[in-house]
Amino acid sequence: MAKVCAITKRGSMVAGGYSNATRATQFNPTGMVRKYANLQKKKIYVPELKKSFNLVISTRALKTIQKRGAFATLKKAGII
Repeated sequence: MAKVCAITKRGSMVAGGYSNATRATQFNPTGMVRKYANLQKKKIYVPELKKSFNLVISTRALKTIQKRGAFATLKKAGII
C-alpha cells in the first residue's frame, strides 16, 4: 500500500518523541518518531463518468470528497 495520499499528497512526517511533561521533569531524549497519515483503501464511484476508482487516500481526503464531490476533487488532484 502506498504511503502517500493520492489526493492530498500527505505522507509521513518526523516529530518529537517525548511530551512537554517529560521535558519539564527530566531530560531523557527519545529521538525522533515517524508519524504516518491515516491512509485507507477506498473504491470511489464517480457518477458523472459512470466509473469507479480504487485509491489509497487519507481520511482528510474522504471528508473533502464528501464536501466537494468525487468528480471535482479527483479532477483537481489530477486523477481524472
